[in-house]
Amino acid sequence: MDMFSALADPNRRHIIELLAQNGQLSSTAISAKFSVSAPAISQHLKVLREAKLVKMEKRAQTHLYQINPEKIEELEVWVQKLGRMWDARFERLDRVLAAEKRKLKTHGR
Repeated sequence: MDMFSALADPNRRHIIELLAQNGQLSSTAISAKFSVSAPAISQHLKVLREAKLVKMEKRAQTHLYQINPEKIEELEVWVQKLGRMWDARFERLDRVLAAEKRKLKTHGR
């Protein structure tokens, strides 16, 4: 699953937010923050792992999760690229509007 599909689910986005706020958390600590079952959270964590958005470390019987900064950076780069494209479109629109205003002024309207 790609990162966008993985992030489409609000529970998975909430898990990412929890990890961003708290750093490394156990699957038990993550599950405690949700009203859904532990197996459901485990499935969400699996999807996030497969999308490489989180990393998992196993210590004895404990699974510890943390954000994968490289994948989050990839997401950030994409969002910034999209923002630059929108900024360019708005700049072109601003130029068109300014030209239209100048036309109106020169034609006495």
